[in-house]
Amino acid sequence: MSEAISNKGWLSKLKEGLKRTSNKITEGLESILVKKKLDKEMLEEIEDLLLSTDLGVATTKKLIDILEKNRFNQEVTSVEIKNFLAEEISKSLSSFGSPILIEKTSCPHVVLVVGINGSGKTTTIGKLAHFWRNQGKKVRLVAGDTFRAAAVEQLKVWGSRLDIPVEESKSGADPASLAHEALQKSINAKDDLLIIDTAGRLHNKEDLMAELSKIIRVLKKLDPGAPHSSILVLDATIGQNALAQAEIFKKVANISGLIITKLDGTAKGGVLVALAERFQLPIHAIGVGEEIEDLKPFEPQAFANSLVGI
Repeated sequence: MSEAISNKGWLSKLKEGLKRTSNKITEGLESILVKKKLDKEMLEEIEDLLLSTDLGVATTKKLIDILEKNRFNQEVTSVEIKNFLAEEISKSLSSFGSPILIEKTSCPHVVLVVGINGSGKTTTIGKLAHFWRNQGKKVRLVAGDTFRAAAVEQLKVWGSRLDIPVEESKSGADPASLAHEALQKSINAKDDLLIIDTAGRLHNKEDLMAELSKIIRVLKKLDPGAPHSSILVLDATIGQNALAQAEIFKKVANISGLIITKLDGTAKGGVLVALAERFQLPIHAIGVGEEIEDLKPFEPQAFANSLVGI
């Protein structure tokens, strides 16, 4: 399949995935813009509409201020407002679309993947492994969520499917010890990438944070630069709760970038914009489904257009 056809298919999935958000914006604007000229009441209603999609207070206020400055008391249509929103959202996200950069001097480049259970973390790891293996990289996976047998089994299925080795230990074993052994093995094997899955038990966040801190400490004993990437996987369907999760993980894991999943099942797709605005971190990829091809690099313009229904 050609890249053009592949990208067209991906854009269709992205638009379909964000349909609940874009429909909400479209229907909301059509009900708000019953008068031709943009007045204070309409601006307030548009502000409430944008907040309901979880764009965040800061981003929404900025959009409303620009809209008021440029179009107040002028005739507007819903199409014009949508075009304005897409342009401004794309502009605000333009510096955040960035792939995970693999350090050629590190062998392996260690990728620590964090996020709560249910965020799509293990599936995302499988998709990343697939992507890098297809680039000719030698990849190894680590089933670091040692307390959840389902996560270990899921990663082993990905490993078997992709013909990639998966390091595991007995249930309940110390994940830091496993990570240390896996990194030593990966160094000896001259792997290009070592991707480490981790637990995500936020109901006892002190234990989880201590566990992550220990994993990072033992990795640094073998390679002071490790982990070279710390990726936080967030589920878009949880809306503003994603901001609280990012705050917690950023404190302990020195997050270097984000991957946003499940954009195919939410009316709150705007949370991606709020996350970028708040944390100023690269958004490496977004997910709009379970298929192996459903994780793609983040493209601000395509996302903004899909979000507002253009």
